[in-house]
Amino acid sequence: MDADSLLLSLELASGSGQGLSPDRRASLLTSLMLVKRDYRYDRVLFWGRILGLVADYYIAQGLSEDQLAPRKTLYSLNCTEWSLLPPATEEMVAQLSVVKGRFMGDPSYEYEHTELQKVNEGEKVFEEEIVVQIKEETRLVSVIDQIDKAVAIIPRGALFKTPFGPTHVNRTFEGLSLSEAKKLSSYFHFREPVELKNKTLLEKADLDPSLDFMDSLEHDIPKGSWSIQMERGNALVVLRSLLWPGLTFYHAPRTKHYGYIYVGTGEKNMDLPFML
Repeated sequence: MDADSLLLSLELASGSGQGLSPDRRASLLTSLMLVKRDYRYDRVLFWGRILGLVADYYIAQGLSEDQLAPRKTLYSLNCTEWSLLPPATEEMVAQLSVVKGRFMGDPSYEYEHTELQKVNEGEKVFEEEIVVQIKEETRLVSVIDQIDKAVAIIPRGALFKTPFGPTHVNRTFEGLSLSEAKKLSSYFHFREPVELKNKTLLEKADLDPSLDFMDSLEHDIPKGSWSIQMERGNALVVLRSLLWPGLTFYHAPRTKHYGYIYVGTGEKNMDLPFML
């Protein structure tokens, strides 16, 4: 959700129980304004909160003028002091696939994982147990990256792509109509396209290259991983991810108000294919 309209955004997302105390709201309003000024971001998004056993991580993201350029991620434990996180790497994500359970809430906490490695001594080959230590800060980077790639979404038309390549906020976007807002095909993944490149020329024929340049939600796997509900007498559409419980997207049809927030434990619902 956009930090410039934080209070309204939190109010629209409050139907899922994702609220903040008045002092946290006040701290976020001022601190995110300073983050935007100090780091010279074009936009700052309040991404959400990952719940820990000792403390919670509050997450914000900074966007450059090109909206699909890699986002900078920051975290805070008190909504006042923000620390920049390093970008996620494939090696980092692969290494952390073995870490399970809740976050502690301490960035310096280290998870211990035992790996078997083959060691050669002359002609003999034997396996040796090696204890690998993984910092919670590294796990935080990996989980945020996975959630962004899987369930960060925007409505169709909110961004437009220029012929020269960069993607900008569409200032003429006035919201989806009520009928469009009820369709999964009206929402896109807020990242570089993956599935779009595999489409045939015939499938791309009806697409507008300036608006339909990202992957739609309607072909997400597993099918049925999104829940769409109309609230407040059809004045608000809410999408909830069943794959990453805690991710809520909201949009008020025929208005510019939209956004998403994640409030959860940072754990993926691996059992979803068996629940549908």
